[in-house]
Amino acid sequence: MTATAPPRPHTPRPRPAAQPPAWTSSVLAPVAAGLATLFASTSLTGVVSGWAWFGYLLVAVVLIASTGLALRSLRAPTIVVGLAQLLVLLFLITGAFTTSGILKIIPGPDALEELRGVLAAAAEQIRVGLPPVEGTPPILCLITIAIGLVAVLVDTLAVAAAAPAATGLVLLCVYAVPAALAEDMLPWWTFLLGAAAFAGLLAVDGNHRHRRWRNRDAPGLGNSASTLSAPVGVVAAAIAMGLVIGTAVTGVGTVGRLPGADGSGRGGAGGFGVEPFTQLRGLLDQGENVELFKVYGMGADKKLLRAFTLDTYTPNKGWGLAQNGRAQQGVQANLPLPQVKGDDGAGPGREIRIEPTNWVDNWLPIYGVPRTIAGLADNWLYDPVGGAVFTTTKQSAPAYTETAAIKEPSKDELRGDDASPAEVPQQFLQIDRVDPRVAAKAKQLTENESNNFDKAQALWSFFTAQNGFVYDTKTAEATDSDALADFVLNGKRGFCEQFASAMAVMLRSVGIPARVAIGFTSGTPKGDHLSISSEDAHAWVEVYFQTKGWVSFDPTPLVDGRAVVPPYLQTDPSSTSANDTQEVPSAPKSSAPATGTPRDPGADLGADGNGDQQDDEPLWPAILAGILGGLAAAVTVIAVVRSRLRYRALMRSTPSSDSSDQDHGFLDNQNVTNWLPLIAIGLWVAAFAFLAAWVSWWFALALVLVLGGLGTPTAIREIKRRLRLQKIASHSPAAADAAWRELMDECADRGLPLSDGDTVRAAGRKVVEKHRLDEEGRSGLRTVIGVVETSWYSDKPGDDQALGPAFDEVRKSLKRNAPLSWKGRLFPRSLRRRDK
Repeated sequence: MTATAPPRPHTPRPRPAAQPPAWTSSVLAPVAAGLATLFASTSLTGVVSGWAWFGYLLVAVVLIASTGLALRSLRAPTIVVGLAQLLVLLFLITGAFTTSGILKIIPGPDALEELRGVLAAAAEQIRVGLPPVEGTPPILCLITIAIGLVAVLVDTLAVAAAAPAATGLVLLCVYAVPAALAEDMLPWWTFLLGAAAFAGLLAVDGNHRHRRWRNRDAPGLGNSASTLSAPVGVVAAAIAMGLVIGTAVTGVGTVGRLPGADGSGRGGAGGFGVEPFTQLRGLLDQGENVELFKVYGMGADKKLLRAFTLDTYTPNKGWGLAQNGRAQQGVQANLPLPQVKGDDGAGPGREIRIEPTNWVDNWLPIYGVPRTIAGLADNWLYDPVGGAVFTTTKQSAPAYTETAAIKEPSKDELRGDDASPAEVPQQFLQIDRVDPRVAAKAKQLTENESNNFDKAQALWSFFTAQNGFVYDTKTAEATDSDALADFVLNGKRGFCEQFASAMAVMLRSVGIPARVAIGFTSGTPKGDHLSISSEDAHAWVEVYFQTKGWVSFDPTPLVDGRAVVPPYLQTDPSSTSANDTQEVPSAPKSSAPATGTPRDPGADLGADGNGDQQDDEPLWPAILAGILGGLAAAVTVIAVVRSRLRYRALMRSTPSSDSSDQDHGFLDNQNVTNWLPLIAIGLWVAAFAFLAAWVSWWFALALVLVLGGLGTPTAIREIKRRLRLQKIASHSPAAADAAWRELMDECADRGLPLSDGDTVRAAGRKVVEKHRLDEEGRSGLRTVIGVVETSWYSDKPGDDQALGPAFDEVRKSLKRNAPLSWKGRLFPRSLRRRDK
């Protein structure tokens, strides 16, 4: 009889040694989503000046990510998480940009109305501004709202929907808006940051999706967490190739070429221009003072530098170009120019060299009547009717030399030089729907004058301090439905655009051909040249005469030394007129620039309506936030590098290593530097708190309470854990008891509370069954149980040398096979237990 071989016992295959955490329970998901949003927002550098906006976006993204992480750890529905993130964003906007919120951050009816006004001011600033626009509070508010909504959407798609690839279209839209608005191409590095962040988002997601497939290692992926997956390598290579090829071949997406590369691409410094219209109400946006031109050859002469002229008046709006300038025509500017009224060619010409420094526009400023303009490309045209040099696209201009007739006519010459209406282009005489009160006032002021010059001078003399007019950067509060009548008869407060607009309308209402000129005052002498800056921008009136052509009249009562009063408007050539010297008691203490583009009331105001709010705010919270943030970043880098070095050391260790080597490694892991993660977290919280305090103290308090409420239980639990691990590593007499207490807390955090009434072995069996420990974990647990039993129930000393490495194996096995949820991390159940 043949003996039957006994059946071979089935040995279950051990579980893999490492499993990546689930995407939805990982902090990497919201961090990657937040970084992708922040890096994409760097594209705003092309349309908004400065970096103040980035601080607001940083706070908004951190709050949105933290809110989502906290609520998802409590298993809140996705719709609840999204609504909570929107609510937090609304609290931030209310606290930062309004003064009417309940407790500063809760929006009420007054705060919402205030926000509506802020957004309206932002829209107006965008409409009239030239990129890059100034980072005023309305612009900061608009940016924070827009990118905050993007952050909520990206967080929802990447984390809740676990579809980070879907965020690509959203992030692409973030780039599309600045790319469409900016005159220059966006900086190369913003595309690099955005692409890298999006690749990181995909990589973090793909790491847990593709690391394992049907319980087997996926092809091309190693077991080491530091191994770069093949998809990430492909994405990185694609980014590098796209940037190099794109900049080398077409320059698309970058300003010129990559740093160090040769090319003729224009620099990305940006520039300034002047918008072709005026408004009757608003606020002068003074902005940053930037030099625009250097002028050589003018000597001590004070002349107005004209950029272009406006010929069409629209009631309650202001002056602009007919058909928005689409009908404008001209001759090639670099060829001999046609002779126009005002220059018979007999007198000497002045050679003036103008060097643009930060000027980017369609228009090229000139003095007087130009005869020749040298140094320009063929695409620059001269309009003899409008008196402007222009091109079809905004661009940087080279240095150019103008030969101009700048001789001023005399009073007597102008008094006998009335223009015949039949010889004047009709667009300079046409005026419709002027308020009858304004027309009556103009008629009253000029009724005793017999010629156009004296009439124009009478109107010019009307806009003086003696008649109640005040030069200010903001128009008076509206008291009349007609803005022009309100300025002329009631408010009498404004800047050059209001004065020039009003005088031009009144001139045309009495039949005198007039237009509004936009350009610059005479500038500031600097060595051998004049420096003309953005603060010299100005608007004035030009009146047409039969033989002398267009003659300047500047009605703005300037008090800052920038006024240009020609001889024909001076009562005595050896003195200056009242319009040049009269002090204005109610004018602003600090001299405002001569002009600029107007804005709606509140466009440059802070939340409290004070234009100096930003200057009055203390900077020390922001400075302290920067210092703490730098320290936090440094500590974080040290902690991450140390963790990676420690991980690689463990990977290099062999199973044959003796227990003393293993114990040394465990002890090294628990030294004082192991507290670096907690230190880094504390520094980050403090940095964000001070950054929030720069916005609002109520907001900072709310932020500290939220982060403190979420982080305090975790911090207490982590401190207890590290104190116990130090006892184990130092072979303290209480090492065994500390190990067992820590094991009970680890199980309690994972939903398995162990009773103090259970024996050590019974508790061990529960741990193995509930958490499905692998072989390494079981072996370590047997060692721990042996040491604990020996310490508790025997007079013999336990094997303290083996306790540390064995307990470390148990903890690693728990992390691999029973990963801790974020609810367990934020609200540890073990804190409800009491150590005995």
